Amino acid sequence: MIRITYFTHGTSIHNEKGLAAGWLPSELSQIGINQSIELGKIVSKLKFDAVFCSDLKRAIDTAKLAFKDKYQIIPDRRLREINFGEFTNKPIKSFRSEMIKYIQKPFPNGESYLDVEKRIKNLLSFFKHEYSGKYLGIIAHQAPQLAIEVLLKGKTWQRAIVDDWRINGNWQPGWEYFIKD
Repeated sequence: MIRITYFTHGTSIHNEKGLAAGWLPSELSQIGINQSIELGKIVSKLKFDAVFCSDLKRAIDTAKLAFKDKYQIIPDRRLREINFGEFTNKPIKSFRSEMIKYIQKPFPNGESYLDVEKRIKNLLSFFKHEYSGKYLGIIAHQAPQLAIEVLLKGKTWQRAIVDDWRINGNWQPGWEYFIKD
């Protein structure tokens, strides 16, 4: 069995403006920098075997600020946020109520949530082969976390989107998931 604690990156400049960053290299805001440092303090007693993060700047910076030199941080493209295509840099509120529409159908010139699920399924398979019995930390974004909810908790995409903590404001310092042998 593999234990995973999933963390979301600190607040980015795009988050503060309510804009969809997608694959853009959005910077952490000052709030996000402070959140990342505080996250490191909150989870300082955890002992990971490896820490993975998205290859996007906001996730890498969060990982470096939270864990400093405690772990080698392994960026992985499969943990990227969904590519919002033409919705990149647009207000999230302008399409949030229609996210379910993009489960199978890609955002215009972007990805679908099923595309993200394929990436995450590939990553989880890699973990199963290379990190059996280990405890992993992950720092990434909304869509990869929703894909993990679908793949490891058995939720439908509709349920994962509706239950998303970002809508309810129920942030926590890490979510636990398990990959069974």
